[in-house]
Amino acid sequence: MELLTKDNDSLMTVESLAPDGNNLLIEGQIMGTLPVRAVLTPDQARAALKLLNLKTILFLLTILFRPGRKS
Repeated sequence: MELLTKDNDSLMTVESLAPDGNNLLIEGQIMGTLPVRAVLTPDQARAALKLLNLKTILFLLTILFRPGRKS
């Protein structure tokens, strides 16, 4: 999975998501070269849910059915 900037440049490539005890381990590369291992804790996952509003939740439910980016 690739996270892009608004200019369509690669910000982060996520190579794997794996459970690590009660956390989620995210491994990948930032800006194509810097390896990174990030940890999402239950507290941070709950904090992320607080950022969502109804409009964003509805968007997330439909994003899988939208066309991809144009090159």
